[in-house]
Amino acid sequence: MKKIWLVVLLISLGFLLGSCKHQKEHLTFEMSELGQAVMYEVNIRCYTEAGTFLAFKEHLPRLKELGVDVLWFMPIHPISKTNRLGSLGSYYSITDYYGINPEFGNHNDFKELVEEAHKLGFKVMMDMVFNHTGWDCPWISEHRDWYTQDDKGNILIPEGTSWTDVADLNFDKPALRAELIKVLKYWVSEFDVDGFRCDAAGRVPRAFWEEAILALRPYKTLFWLAEDDADITLVNHLFHANYSFEYMNLIKDVVKGVKRASQIQMFVNRNKGRYPLGTFPLLYTSNHDVNSWEGPDEMLLGAAKDVFSLLTFTIPGMPLIYSGQEVNNDKSLAFFEKDEIVWDDVISHPRTLFYKQLISLRKDNLALSHLAMDNVVFLFDGNEDTLCFVRSKGDNTIIVIVNLSNKSQSLEVDLSNYAGSYVDYFGGGNVKISGVESFGLGPWGYRVFVK
Repeated sequence: MKKIWLVVLLISLGFLLGSCKHQKEHLTFEMSELGQAVMYEVNIRCYTEAGTFLAFKEHLPRLKELGVDVLWFMPIHPISKTNRLGSLGSYYSITDYYGINPEFGNHNDFKELVEEAHKLGFKVMMDMVFNHTGWDCPWISEHRDWYTQDDKGNILIPEGTSWTDVADLNFDKPALRAELIKVLKYWVSEFDVDGFRCDAAGRVPRAFWEEAILALRPYKTLFWLAEDDADITLVNHLFHANYSFEYMNLIKDVVKGVKRASQIQMFVNRNKGRYPLGTFPLLYTSNHDVNSWEGPDEMLLGAAKDVFSLLTFTIPGMPLIYSGQEVNNDKSLAFFEKDEIVWDDVISHPRTLFYKQLISLRKDNLALSHLAMDNVVFLFDGNEDTLCFVRSKGDNTIIVIVNLSNKSQSLEVDLSNYAGSYVDYFGGGNVKISGVESFGLGPWGYRVFVK
């Protein structure tokens, strides 16, 4: 009898260890080469007068010079005409997941764009919208059971939304899940894309993402971004990164005077324990939704746009630049219509030069890698409207001091633990830091010291 129980115990342990091994294999690859990377969101429709892949391709050398690493393309698929919003419709109302929006070009054009981007060293990410489809999607008639329905059999829009141009998918159906995984495999195997930004990821069952990410593992090392920060567990064994809606909302509230610098500090400190090693939040001051529905940087952040851009590049997380931010695009780009970014003087534009400085700061200093979320130390400065923090790795130390208010501020901070000779990154020249130091900052001002 004891021998039987021993056999049972050994079998059980073997199963448990096998299960743990499976979970470990299920972990998303740590992409160390992206530790200091900068993401750039591409809005093909509004990027050029032509609004095509090939027209955008001409901007690749400029973006390489700017210093961005990852190109995230908003959805490139055909857009549903039924229940369409505006004349061109939403990019996120998809009718064919294997197709290309004819506005943008064709499959060969996209393949050519991806190949050229890869030659220049970019990673290419596609925007995948799996929570819902457009009303013209053939699945509506061919696989009606793939959709969420009411008691009378009517297909529903996503619960709790006003998204009347899309139909909600039902992930209880194995055939649907298999088809969506097939879609992912298609774009990786046929076009060699490097990752996916997963729209409304929190609305899709976690079990599907587990199945999909594991199924794609044999193809190549992919980067996975979840558009969600309500379910932090999505970065546990699954996604590399998630959207930080929280950060964007915080900085808007600080600009309004509703919140203070201390809330930013609490946000950063909370993240230290929330993200497993190798995962991180995507930080941004704008994106397609923010720009179109809330306003461009100048309207939303005003004189604070530079200090919050600096913060986005220096606190732990991957920074995002949205199309046109590097030329201070001053308009809300139409979401359902053709619009166009004005690229006048893009090479010498002050905003372009500022972003180049931020990107260089990030790439030249390992201390600013977002693969480590816990190497940031906030120092007491006695001022509710300012922050002073230090990030270090080995001999590399960065000291960042920011004024998050529209009034001039003075502060004193004890930097004796970080004494040494530093470069004043934006002011130029060398600065000796030895103990308690005093600083004066203008409205929304900042100082950065590098050793």
